[in-house]
Amino acid sequence: MKKEKEHMKIVIVGHVDHGKSTLIGRLFYDTDSIPREKIEEVKKACKDLGKEMEFAYLMDHLQEEREQGITIDTAQTFFKTAKRNYVIIDAPGHKEFIKNMITGASQADTAILIVDAKEGVQEQTKRHAFILGLLGLKQVIVVLNKMDLVEFKEERFNEVKKEIIEFLSTLSIKPVHIVPVSARLGDNIAFKSTKMKWYSGLTVLKALDSLKLETQSIKPLRFPVQGVLKVGDKRILMGRVESGSISEGQEIEFLPSGKKAKVKSIEEFLKEKHSAIAGESTGITIDQPLFIERGEVAFAGRKPFVKNEFNASIFWMAKQPFKLGEKLVFRCATQETECEIKAIKSRIDSSTLKTIEENSTELNENEVGKVIIKTKKPVVLENFNEIEELGRFVLVRGENVSAGGTISWL
Repeated sequence: MKKEKEHMKIVIVGHVDHGKSTLIGRLFYDTDSIPREKIEEVKKACKDLGKEMEFAYLMDHLQEEREQGITIDTAQTFFKTAKRNYVIIDAPGHKEFIKNMITGASQADTAILIVDAKEGVQEQTKRHAFILGLLGLKQVIVVLNKMDLVEFKEERFNEVKKEIIEFLSTLSIKPVHIVPVSARLGDNIAFKSTKMKWYSGLTVLKALDSLKLETQSIKPLRFPVQGVLKVGDKRILMGRVESGSISEGQEIEFLPSGKKAKVKSIEEFLKEKHSAIAGESTGITIDQPLFIERGEVAFAGRKPFVKNEFNASIFWMAKQPFKLGEKLVFRCATQETECEIKAIKSRIDSSTLKTIEENSTELNENEVGKVIIKTKKPVVLENFNEIEELGRFVLVRGENVSAGGTISWL
């Protein structure tokens, strides 16, 4: 039986004008991940406008089709190499990119940070890099784009490289590769550039292929219950295995309730399965007639933390400032409860990383707060660097996701 190619999820971030759409369009084009007829349509459209082929138009073209609900998968964007399949989370251009980045890119295995070689590091670059640090993305590739605008000069590459390394080091991010490219012309994307012979490193695709996928399967079981499905006399607990594995006969405990049971069966539609591993959505039945509901977390092995007060870092992204005393809703995995921020220990500018104020009473848009959160009922938590899904959360005000956060010390 042929082994299925692994999938790696990536997020591409950086200043809005530094060439994200062009890079993605070029990745699709160079990996033959777009039907040829679509490419010909875009080529013709560019020719009619008196322009050379614009790879950003490929993204625009796909976006239009997505919005009209035609042919293109709406959820994710794919390209492939001989080694693996890649999924791009949150293709750029969305008006609420930072919100999508925090709520969506937290699922990414790796990130590409794109920087214009001519303009260098900008405030938006720093802000996006800060979020990568906040979300604990350790595998980051930096792409220095638009090298054609600086005549492919090694000196300019080294200047911007030094600038970005210095900034990223303040976030404890050490880029795995820094690649000089011209996405528009195709230099160092899939093929080595003949115009930058001074560069001896990998192309963007080779750099991506060199990364390793971290497996959550070797960690202790964490299975947040998403819902309960009744099928005949079966009560199936539905959820996603966030870490570890779950199998028939396994003894598990649910938190925060403390109820214990054995896994009776693994239930999947039209499939006979006896176990499920990290990353898989599945259903289980248990050997006890227990009332288990959404928000409970099944575990085995090391016990997670159960708390109703804890320290966290949050990135406030709502336009309207947050003021101490406001009630919010805390969401972590499938858990949801009211909460309050008891204290803002420090308020930080996300692009300069400078502390604006100690012991503050408010947070403004794009500011970071080191805070103490108190939840109405106990929640199941982990340190973000150990088990991500139970170490990151969002805060909701009204109907809107207003902040994203991580827990690094429990």
